[in-house]
Amino acid sequence: MGTDEAPLDDKAKRMRDLLSSFYSADPSMSPSSRNISKYASLEDINSTSFNPDQYMNLLAHKTNLEGLLQKHVGLAAEIKNLDTDLQMLVYENYNKFISATDAIKRMKSNISGMEANMEHLLDKILSVQSRSDSVNTSLFEKREHIEKLHLTCNLLRKVQFIYDLPDRLRKCIKSEAYADAVRFYNGSMPIFKVYGRTSFRDCRRASEEAISIIVKNLQGKLFSDSESMQARAEAAVLLKQLNFPVEDLKVKLLGKLEQSLAIIELKPKETDNASLDSSPFSSVHEAAILEFVEAIRAFLVIFPDLEKQLVILAQDLIAKNFLIIEEYVKKRICAADLLGVLRVIWNDVLQMDEVLPEADLSNYSLEAAKVAIKLYVSSTFSHLLQDVSDSLLKVLKKDGAEYSLEDALDASSKAVLGGSRNILLDFCKVLVDDSGLLVRLRQLIIHLVKEGFLEFFRELEDRFHLFSESNNSSAIQDHSLTQGAHGDKAFAGLVLVLARLSAFIEQTAIAKIIEELAVSFSSCGVRGHEFEATIFPGEICQRFRSAAEKFLHLYINMRTLRISLLLNKRFTTPNWAKHKEPREVHMFVDLFLQELELIVSEVKQLLPQGSRKHRRAGSNGSSSSSRSNSWREDKLVRSNTQRARSQLLETHLAKLFKQKVEIFSKVEYTQGSVVTAIVKLCLKSFQEFVRLQTFNRSGFQQIQLDIQFLRTPLREVVEDEAAVDFLLDEVIVAAAERCLDPIPLELPILDKLIQSKSAKKLIESRN
Repeated sequence: MGTDEAPLDDKAKRMRDLLSSFYSADPSMSPSSRNISKYASLEDINSTSFNPDQYMNLLAHKTNLEGLLQKHVGLAAEIKNLDTDLQMLVYENYNKFISATDAIKRMKSNISGMEANMEHLLDKILSVQSRSDSVNTSLFEKREHIEKLHLTCNLLRKVQFIYDLPDRLRKCIKSEAYADAVRFYNGSMPIFKVYGRTSFRDCRRASEEAISIIVKNLQGKLFSDSESMQARAEAAVLLKQLNFPVEDLKVKLLGKLEQSLAIIELKPKETDNASLDSSPFSSVHEAAILEFVEAIRAFLVIFPDLEKQLVILAQDLIAKNFLIIEEYVKKRICAADLLGVLRVIWNDVLQMDEVLPEADLSNYSLEAAKVAIKLYVSSTFSHLLQDVSDSLLKVLKKDGAEYSLEDALDASSKAVLGGSRNILLDFCKVLVDDSGLLVRLRQLIIHLVKEGFLEFFRELEDRFHLFSESNNSSAIQDHSLTQGAHGDKAFAGLVLVLARLSAFIEQTAIAKIIEELAVSFSSCGVRGHEFEATIFPGEICQRFRSAAEKFLHLYINMRTLRISLLLNKRFTTPNWAKHKEPREVHMFVDLFLQELELIVSEVKQLLPQGSRKHRRAGSNGSSSSSRSNSWREDKLVRSNTQRARSQLLETHLAKLFKQKVEIFSKVEYTQGSVVTAIVKLCLKSFQEFVRLQTFNRSGFQQIQLDIQFLRTPLREVVEDEAAVDFLLDEVIVAAAERCLDPIPLELPILDKLIQSKSAKKLIESRN
């Protein structure tokens, strides 16, 4: 026996063994006898071969005194537990025995009266059986007669039906109830086969004539273009039930089915609707596809071997519809238009998949939809690019005067930002659509949108460079550039707009678009790890920053070149060596100032004002300006021309060492900076043209008068007066160097001519 910590399973097993050995008549059949080998050791108390003396000797040798005491305490506790368990077992079994005894007593009292009742019931059953036998005997002859009459009645009904069959078939022909006619005729065929050549010969002949008419009518329905495919399929089924050789019509019937696809194909005129779901086309298409599906189902029943041809037919239908969609998405459509078309296609696919699962149209349409989605995304960005281009190129058209540069910049900026925002809203509608087709293309759409924006900015920058090329004949043809002065002015204005728009995109637009791209995708349920910014702001911003600087310098060069052409004409036309005495400021000055006014007007529309620098004090009036000239202070009015020229050069060199004026500085995006850069370049060109000529005294004085008049209007528009004054002085010095007799106009005469010109311009401005 073990300690009281022995597992409950061992104790339960031991109890079962004891009970089994107690109740079993054959001890050899008890579980203990079957497990002798398991408890055969000397330490197994429950074994039948247990020897207490050997067990005690072994325990005394192995265990010390303290262990023997613990073993004693454990055995005593286990003996006590076993006694308790035995008492409980006896008590429980005693209760069961008492309950069983009570149940037996109740059963005995209940069964005592049952035998009499059973005997009474048996008597009743025998009485009913005898009466039933007497009734059956009396009614046997009548029942047999009734059954014969019933069989005769049924036979008469069938005979009557056979005689009435020709009339029934004719009525079915009139009402076109061909299915009922075929059912009636096929139901009569067993009788016709047996009695068709004897009793029912006339009925059979009349029925066959009616059936021949029905067959002819069914053939007409089968090949009628006005009949639906479902009606044609039903006609084919009825012909097959009439044992008509339908197999011979398989090719023709399949050809008719192929021709019916023209009704199911999407038409461009129907896809122009704003919403396909609300257009009449949708209901027509839905009815047509239902007929097509029913026709496929009927074909599979009639011609099971046509499954491959039907699969090819269904796939061709889906492919043609997607080709139509590819052309449709190239137009300017919104997300609702695209979703409407795709829903129609997807519903078609689901309906055809039910009857033709072997075609695997869902996966087949998925590949075609990828191409359509790519075209839609690229087309959407192409239209956005065209919108930006159109808003810019309005300044190049004949009515460009009504469309200012400021309007062009505002419209193009809104086209970039607003158009991008609208595109994102459309793409979000596509992303949140729960149709099975678009859900499977979700990741592709996200990738295409991000790549589309990146490619859009690259193409936009390339388009800007294309517009800035003055020798681009295609742009001139496509956008109807006007010829002459207006075209040149408009083209230069466009270049300035491109510069300002490029700076706007680099500084503002790209950051906002990327931010809205992330926000829009998040609002569409795109998780963070699905959105990876593939638009690199650094790369795109750098490209537009460089483009803005290029366009700004191109605008300055274009405006400078136009004024240089005026200068070239001014200096190449007259003979400066025989120039007459100056009477007034030359007309070239007016043209120069007109060009400058146009430049100022353009930059005021697009650029901020900026700050003035190097502003000179006391420079009001032509007289004071003329006195400020360094060469006037050197008393050039001398009779010795060589000495005057030497003194002029010495004064000019001294001035170079005395003053440090920055002529060419970095151009900023301000009105003053751009105008100043253009004026500086024009004055340098003026100086170079002067150096190529040889002047007499009058020619030199004309240059002096023109330059002196330009001082005041130029100071009003430039921000670096010191540099402009220096360049004006350089022109006069260059003219003096190229003059044979460099004696300037006297101050009173110079002031009088300048004041006269100023008064004349004032009168012209008032008028």
